[in-house]
Amino acid sequence: MVEVFKTDVDQVEQARRLVNLLMRHFPGSKVNFDLDDCDKILRVEGINFKAEKIVVLVKEKGFECKVLE
Repeated sequence: MVEVFKTDVDQVEQARRLVNLLMRHFPGSKVNFDLDDCDKILRVEGINFKAEKIVVLVKEKGFECKVLE
């Protein structure tokens, strides 16, 4: 399963911290950001994650996050 999210993360260090957080919650998943994209894309690939939980975790850290349709 692959899910793509639009975020407002704009700094590499912020992205790194969020990747580490998400990897702890969803071990075995691939998590990365494309900060060069206008939508500051967060991409998660794996089998045991819920998009809603990712949105909640990212928002708890103070960033906007929504599933990209």
